[in-house]
Amino acid sequence: MRLVTYRSEPAAAGRLGAIVNDLVVDLHDFGVVTGTPLPDNMLDFIDMGPATVTAVSRLLNEYSDDMPIGVAVPLANVKLLAPIPRPRKNIFGIGLNYVEHVAESSRTLDTSKELPKEPVIFSKPPTTVVGPGDAIEHNKNITQQMDWEVELAVIMGTRAKRVSKEDALNYVFGYSAMIDVSARDCRRAGQWIYSKGQDTYAPFGPVIITADELPDPHNINLSLTLNGVTKQSSNTRHMLFNVNHLIADISAGITLEPGDIIATGTPEGVGAGRSPQEWMWPGDVVEAYVEHIGTLRHPIVDVTPNK
Repeated sequence: MRLVTYRSEPAAAGRLGAIVNDLVVDLHDFGVVTGTPLPDNMLDFIDMGPATVTAVSRLLNEYSDDMPIGVAVPLANVKLLAPIPRPRKNIFGIGLNYVEHVAESSRTLDTSKELPKEPVIFSKPPTTVVGPGDAIEHNKNITQQMDWEVELAVIMGTRAKRVSKEDALNYVFGYSAMIDVSARDCRRAGQWIYSKGQDTYAPFGPVIITADELPDPHNINLSLTLNGVTKQSSNTRHMLFNVNHLIADISAGITLEPGDIIATGTPEGVGAGRSPQEWMWPGDVVEAYVEHIGTLRHPIVDVTPNK
C-alpha cells in the first residue's frame, strides 16, 4: 500500500488514506463501509500490526475497480501532509553512512576521514517535521550554512528490542523519503542536534510505502536537486551500514517502537562538501526523489525576525 496523511479542505484535520488508482481512499470511512474498524490516523494504524496491513491491502485490491461511494477523493484534490505529522519520539538520524560522504565531510567539516566502525546516531525532534510542499525556514541570525541531504526513511512497525540483523526487516512497517536539513555552522562541540533539529528541518513524505511492496530497501535510487540542478544522485546499495544493521544496532540499547523513524543517511553531494561550498537561501527550491516513494519539493523562506 501507498499510505498518506491528507486533508481535503484547508482547515480540516489530517486523515489516514491509501492511494488507489489516483484516488485517496479514506481508510476510516472505507473501514466503516466494509465492516472493518480502522483508525483515522497513521500512528494508530501502525499500532494495529502487520496482520491489519495485510487485511487492508487485500480489501483495497478487491474494491480497487469499484470503490464504495463517498470513501475516496481524487489525489489531485487533496493536500498531502507528512505521513506522520507529529512523531511520538525524536527521529533517529544516521550520519556518515555513505563512503563518499565520509570523504567529503572530512575535507570540510570536523569529521574523521576514517570510515565509522559503528553507526553514527543523532536525533531530530518531532517539531522538525513538515509535509510535502511546506516551507523550510531560514533564519540568517542563526545560520549562513543551510545544507541539504536526501535520505531513505524507515518506519518501524513492531517493537524491536535486541533484534538480530537477520530478523531486522521483519520489524519494518514501511519506507518514505526525508530531507535532513542541516545548519552546518550550528554544530556545538561535536553535538549535532541544534544543527539538524531546528523547526522545519525534516521534510517527510509524500507517502509511506508498506514493506511488503518494497522487500529490498538496499537497491533504491535517490537524488536531490537545488533550483533544478542535480546535487546528489546515488543508490542505497552504497550505504556503509544497511537497514538491517541500523535496526539491530539501535535496538541493542534503545527499544524501537511502532511509528519510530530512522533516517538512514545521505550520499555524497552535500553543499558543505563542494568547492566552493554551496548553501540553501531564501528563494531557493529543493527537490528530493526516492525511487518507489516519490518526490519532496520545498521552498526556502526567510523567517529572520525584524529588529
